[in-house]
Amino acid sequence: MAQLLSSRVVFHFLCMIIMLLNDGTICNVVFQPAFILASGPRISSFLVGNLSGISFSLSSVSSSNATGSIPSSSCRPISQTQWNLSNELVGKNAMLVRLSLNRSLQLCGNETSVPDCCLEPLCLQETLLVSACVDETPKASLIIQTQIYAQIVPNKPPSENKTVIPNQVFEPLGRCPCDVSPAECDIRCCCDQDCTQEVLGLFATHCLPGPFGGSFSPVPEYQCSAQSSANDPDWFPFLCVTSPSDNNPFLGLFYNGGTVSPKPSPSFQALQMTAPVPPINYRQGDPVFTKDDQYFTIPQSSGLGQCAENAPVAFLENFESQCVSMLQSCPQPSDDLKVDIKDGWGGIVTVSFVDEIADDLRLFLANSRENMSVPQQCGNVVVALRYTLYWRENGLTAITVTRTTANITVPVSLTRRYSAVFVNGNETSQSNSGNPGYQVKRPVIGGILVSDTEDIQRALINLWQPGGDGLCSSAELRPALFGINSTSGCMIPASLLDMTQCSQLRETVHGLLAGLVPATLVSTTGKPNFSNLSDWINITTSVQNSSQPAENSTGECSAVPTHLRIHIWSGIMGRVQGVPQTFIQAVEISFIETTWRIECGMGRVNPCLNPELMQNFPVTSSVTFTDNPLITQPPRSRFSINFTEFDCDRNDVCWPELAFPLTRYYTGEPYSQALAKGLVLVFFFIAASVLGTPWRQIRQRPQR
Repeated sequence: MAQLLSSRVVFHFLCMIIMLLNDGTICNVVFQPAFILASGPRISSFLVGNLSGISFSLSSVSSSNATGSIPSSSCRPISQTQWNLSNELVGKNAMLVRLSLNRSLQLCGNETSVPDCCLEPLCLQETLLVSACVDETPKASLIIQTQIYAQIVPNKPPSENKTVIPNQVFEPLGRCPCDVSPAECDIRCCCDQDCTQEVLGLFATHCLPGPFGGSFSPVPEYQCSAQSSANDPDWFPFLCVTSPSDNNPFLGLFYNGGTVSPKPSPSFQALQMTAPVPPINYRQGDPVFTKDDQYFTIPQSSGLGQCAENAPVAFLENFESQCVSMLQSCPQPSDDLKVDIKDGWGGIVTVSFVDEIADDLRLFLANSRENMSVPQQCGNVVVALRYTLYWRENGLTAITVTRTTANITVPVSLTRRYSAVFVNGNETSQSNSGNPGYQVKRPVIGGILVSDTEDIQRALINLWQPGGDGLCSSAELRPALFGINSTSGCMIPASLLDMTQCSQLRETVHGLLAGLVPATLVSTTGKPNFSNLSDWINITTSVQNSSQPAENSTGECSAVPTHLRIHIWSGIMGRVQGVPQTFIQAVEISFIETTWRIECGMGRVNPCLNPELMQNFPVTSSVTFTDNPLITQPPRSRFSINFTEFDCDRNDVCWPELAFPLTRYYTGEPYSQALAKGLVLVFFFIAASVLGTPWRQIRQRPQR
């Protein structure tokens, strides 16, 4: 309960801060929070709104035995209380209201001299009503339910004796490690304080040696005073060490460097939440902060399956969540989405939003058919928020959100959907599909040539993603993924009346299928240059030669394009660090035609008798990838075939790569350092060549 109370207070405090920063005019007043469960002698709340002429009234009230309700707000005190009320103006439109208990919380006892002590452990339990009034008219009320227990004070003052633990690095914690028996003398433990002088005399000459026996400062053998002059070697006076006896190798022998952290004891105190500290630069997993140094929050699913309304957004962490709630009445309008976010470089980015209306409510409503005596229509209810956060290096470049609204009827079980996706680049950039070759399961990149600017605009190559009813009108689109053969389709309703206009039917179906591929170009690489046509190839369309028969059959249309086939040829064109790079070589689309015929006598109704009765016909789309075996490496030259010792691909050492460290392809160290080292080697080679001949001639000169 304490954690819930603390979270609620923090939430309302954030709401109050946001309202303070708003420049708009606030007309009404309200307590934030308006209901408090108090367990301590100090209570505070905020009054937000138009504060001109505000006065306060404090009363102790009790609920009615018949109805269980408390009296309504009143500007005149109903009864006296043991609380003091004070207020402080903290902003133009906010006031801090404080209540402090004016009595002792000490429990009564034999030695207690306080007159107003507590007779029972539950010292105070009452309900307080604070009213904010303007001209003797109540405008807002604050209800406080108090339940305060007495404070138990110990009879004797606490002891101030503390055990001083020495630093084990410089002084051993146990001065007599062999003293293991309490109140008894341990044999051969000469440092045991429990041993009398008579007992020590029994084993004084057989004490345990070393640190375990309490001798922490034996003289090391390298000390100048460790050996006698009779046993000293000749070199000992020059190499011995003179140092204090406290500096010895046995110091800290029983110290392993570990520390013990105290474990917090169980407590019913409210957890003290520390203020969030915004990072200088964002790193993966860091929370994203607003301009006011508060967490940027989006509702997310918790580990228990519940929905956390104020869950912080982590940098570079994508998520999708659903929050299910039962609406009994129309919800409050959504908050302003134009929030200022810290970009991670010292600047600010503002969230921009786009509104859209949900067409299919089956994704959001669970029981929309609930019978209601008096239905209540709610408009512009937010059912989904899709955030896209664009990032570069350690910061954010832009944030956009798509807000989906719908008109619903309450009561209903509403499923709100939230998502956040981080995209590298700026707001106009889109993710690549590889570098440089395509990666499997990445979208195929299409484009359209803009004649005015000679640039290429990104376009889509899509397939059907049918919805719940299977119709093309409600089906969504999904991109064609590289290397994944896929087929999907949907249904188009047609009637006997449509079959009398076959030309119009063919054009409609053809336009519907052609809309899946608006692109006229396809990128050969996964990371194309949108200003260079050499990275793109044209999409060819295969036209079938089909003779259309005369449209004289009732309820039948031939040569209807019902299948869109996308055929993509690809192949490996090289390797980058041993990884094959696959490029697209050609793309062809074709339309496969079939005959549509109205089936009579199917089901309870006959489509042939009712010209307006619809019958569903399937249309499909597919993408097929073919590896081109003709794409190989460039042909080898005669030199590389005959002189295999010069082939660097088949030899660990080859002459063409003798000067490889001096080329730009060498990345083991900076180019300037590699060039400097190479020039030094060249200098030594020239020096050896120049100086080697004269010295050889001198050595070979005959002796006279």
